[in-house]
Amino acid sequence: MNQKYKNPFNHLLAPGHRGCAGCGELLAARHAINALGKDTIVVSATGCLEVTTTPYPESSWKVPWIHSLFENAPSVASGVLATLEAKGDNKTTVAVFAGDGATFDIGFGALSGLWTRRENIIYVCFDNEAYMNTGNQYSGATPFGAATMTTPPNTTVFGNEFIKKDLPAIAAAHGVPYIATSTIGFPDDISAKIKKALTFPGPKYIQILVGCVPGWGYESELTVSLCRLAAQSGHYPIFEMENGKITKVMKVPQNPPRVEEYLKPQKRFSHLFKAEDGKKRIAALQRMAEENIKKYQLK
Repeated sequence: MNQKYKNPFNHLLAPGHRGCAGCGELLAARHAINALGKDTIVVSATGCLEVTTTPYPESSWKVPWIHSLFENAPSVASGVLATLEAKGDNKTTVAVFAGDGATFDIGFGALSGLWTRRENIIYVCFDNEAYMNTGNQYSGATPFGAATMTTPPNTTVFGNEFIKKDLPAIAAAHGVPYIATSTIGFPDDISAKIKKALTFPGPKYIQILVGCVPGWGYESELTVSLCRLAAQSGHYPIFEMENGKITKVMKVPQNPPRVEEYLKPQKRFSHLFKAEDGKKRIAALQRMAEENIKKYQLK
């Protein structure tokens, strides 16, 4: 039968991409682009989102989508914005979609420049806490204690020994008017924050925790519940900042789940449960979560 295929979905990120089953990044990206709307131009940094949705000559995107290099997505977005302004177009939204590797590390210089220039661009970081596209290497977003290909556990080292960068605080230091965090555990929260960000002039930064099934090492059906646990335990605080001040937070339960409930289903933390020194790192992660609860007044 020669019948034209009819897509049953209205999402601006169409099915048929090459994302893993249970991919948190693809779920979050779908909610983000739907909230941004069809009058959007997206500039993408190199990463899983780019390779799974735009293998030449195909694309899953129903909006203009540009990919250049790993390190220069903010600069390309600045050029797109300048072109729109030269044409007198003040209606089209310019967005950058990038992973934590491009955001925290490789592309940070260009991102700092975008923020410094105060350009009207929304930047969305899909934070899966490592360089997952190239095989799960450490990034500046990798949490303390996590195993990656470049921070493997052994008899003396128990995964990553560094503390995750606080990118929202760095954004605030640049004077970014609207900053928010979220997780794919709360899809409606993502959509609401994207829409709210669009009401602010100048740069906007939204950081979303997105589970990675092969990189984190968990069963694919756990993506949403795990990322929800990250927030509810205080491990990944959810908040909004407007003009440098925290204006809204997502409260944790009165008796928050222990961080180890979040860690246990993930192979990247499994080594921490096998030795006393590993258990000390679990206790350190618990203390960090409790400090987040106090710092952001999550109770």
